[in-house]
Amino acid sequence: MPSFDTVALIGRYNGRNGAESVDALGVFLLGRGCRVLLEKDSAVATGIDRFEIADYAELGKRADLAVVLGGDGSMLNAARNLARFKVPLIGVNQGRLGFMTDITAGSMLEAVAQVLEGKFSVEDRTLLVAEVVRAGARTFSTIALNDVVVNKGVVGRLIEFLVHIDDEFVYDLRADGLIVATPTGSTAYALSSNGPILQPTVPALALVPICPHTLSNRPIAVSDGSRIEITLKSAVDALLHFDGQPQVGLQEGDKVIVRRADHPIRFIHPPGYSYFAMLREKLHWSEMY
Repeated sequence: MPSFDTVALIGRYNGRNGAESVDALGVFLLGRGCRVLLEKDSAVATGIDRFEIADYAELGKRADLAVVLGGDGSMLNAARNLARFKVPLIGVNQGRLGFMTDITAGSMLEAVAQVLEGKFSVEDRTLLVAEVVRAGARTFSTIALNDVVVNKGVVGRLIEFLVHIDDEFVYDLRADGLIVATPTGSTAYALSSNGPILQPTVPALALVPICPHTLSNRPIAVSDGSRIEITLKSAVDALLHFDGQPQVGLQEGDKVIVRRADHPIRFIHPPGYSYFAMLREKLHWSEMY
């Protein structure tokens, strides 16, 4: 059983609404004999200075566990920054839906106490690596937990691209874009584009067209060991997004190559966690009207 002697706290960056929870959890952890590290930008946002402040590189080297107090966006950001250090994450929901933040604000101290006592489950989640290749040279690379998206920009025209999987031609698509989603990301942008929900343990990626010109272009699930290559044929103002963050402008001839990252991100779940119970709650399944 892992020992969580040093715990990193990561809060939201959009104001001081979560400062009270961050402070209360830090004090609680100190009382349990833990070392507490507060992520640098979180310290600025919350105005808290009673704990040791550290950037993500330092957190990655020293923390045994990171507790993220925020919403799914906060978890995505923390995952991208800490995955290479293999620091496990657990989330306290202070956002809206909270597909990745299991602990409610009201049960925060009780749930964290149970985790410190060894009462938790562990789940590894797939990460993606995305690269942009232009004229044979790699011009950009990033990782993503939810999804990698190629889509049209503000001009509003359809874009056209070729899709190859493991060097085999799949289709020539005209659409608003294409989402490549992990199982974690299957309940994000891909879900709103009628993609499938993938249980996190399923070794698959979802390819979900966004408003395809030909309605027979349907979402497909492929092995998460696949190498997906998207080649831009017509790309007026096209963009590459990852985890909802707009990042790179794309040009005709650019290739976006997406594959599974070599390392996953590890989530810690409190006792009683159930993926399907979470879906029932968040998506309002089984409700009587």
